[in-house]
Amino acid sequence: MSTTTTEELSATTLLRFATAGSVDDGKSTLVGRLLHDSKSILTDQLEAVERASASRGQEAPDLALLTDGLRAEREQGITIDVAYRYFATPRRRFILADTPGHVQYTRNMVTGASTAELTVILVDARNGVVEQTRRHAAIAALLRVPHVVLAVNKMDLVDYQESVFAAIAEEFTAYALELGVPEITSIPISALAGDNVVDPSANMDWYGGPTFLEHLETVPVSHDLRHCHARLPVQYVIRPQTAEHPDYRGYAGQIAAGSFRVGESVTVLPSGRTSKISGIDLLGRPVDVAWTTQSVTVLLEDDIDISRGDLLVPTKDAPATTQDIEATVCHVADQPLTVNHRVLLKHGTRTVKAIVKDIPSRLTLDDLSLHPHPGQLVANDIGRVKIRTAEPLPVDSYADSRRTGSFILIDPNDGTTLTAGMVGESFASPEPVKDEAEDDGWDF
Repeated sequence: MSTTTTEELSATTLLRFATAGSVDDGKSTLVGRLLHDSKSILTDQLEAVERASASRGQEAPDLALLTDGLRAEREQGITIDVAYRYFATPRRRFILADTPGHVQYTRNMVTGASTAELTVILVDARNGVVEQTRRHAAIAALLRVPHVVLAVNKMDLVDYQESVFAAIAEEFTAYALELGVPEITSIPISALAGDNVVDPSANMDWYGGPTFLEHLETVPVSHDLRHCHARLPVQYVIRPQTAEHPDYRGYAGQIAAGSFRVGESVTVLPSGRTSKISGIDLLGRPVDVAWTTQSVTVLLEDDIDISRGDLLVPTKDAPATTQDIEATVCHVADQPLTVNHRVLLKHGTRTVKAIVKDIPSRLTLDDLSLHPHPGQLVANDIGRVKIRTAEPLPVDSYADSRRTGSFILIDPNDGTTLTAGMVGESFASPEPVKDEAEDDGWDF
């Protein structure tokens, strides 16, 4: 296990990253190799992997078993669920999401990459860029992941040829840049043999860039969201009604972005009522200021009707509320999403009824062309939708805020998550749009 001290950890930054790629590209093996060679696994964990590998007739430890924890994953030899791993080196701390490669589980890649600052897309050097590679690149671009690493794996199976790596890197980079991916780094590796994962490869002296771990340790990461648009989705209203605090009324939640300060004027959305912050409680103690990712309880000077789902924002920086949302979405359910589909839309801590008014286009991954008005989106499709909500929502552009610019669509019948959406354009309609379908209480 790494001997990183507590003092060293406190001085390091945190990087959240996700792996993606097609089936058998070697994601789990890469993660296992990374943990093994960086000495980030315990002895008993390695021994368990060695026993499991031996029981399957393998001479060497199968490092993929360090992340493929479900029984079905081990039986089938594929990753099904998102496996989260936490490890650290003296230079940085890491939260890793190892996501499935099978097209059936693309929805899990969306989950894993939604909070990532870096996405690793693996490519089998023998196969090059395939449809699932393009799909994962499109999702990374859609989720605005700031850094993308192309890891060309299994270089040992193509005799470590520089020309093979260069051709794949050139094709992928051109595709990703067209999608709008801001930064792409290509690294040739062999996860099985350990080439360029933690230690430089003696078999690829033509490569002069960083190893995989070195890039993870040095890629610039900024977590300073204190100067972004301040947003606090209310999760719970606290009223202890004790003898010590008979009139206590606090509004609890995790700050999604920005900072809040005692004495600041705030607006409650969607009602539009205003007040001033009279106090902020953090971990049971009063503070003068709190910022993003901190879970706090805010007290206001005025007695306002506030409940779960409301949003606290600075009065001087309040977003507009709208019932008409246009967004880019990734459809993740087996059930198609169709025009006039009745859904529930969850934005922050608020869930409202909604109707899919139009599906203007669907993205064709091969050439990035748009198929106009497809009528529906099926599993793993990426497209544009127009949605009308039953109640006004305070939405930001996803480009401005990944937290308050995103939403999910839910099947109201069984609670299944249908679609993950990123707000690209919102506009207010002065007149309600009437649906021509049968009146079932969902027209608004």
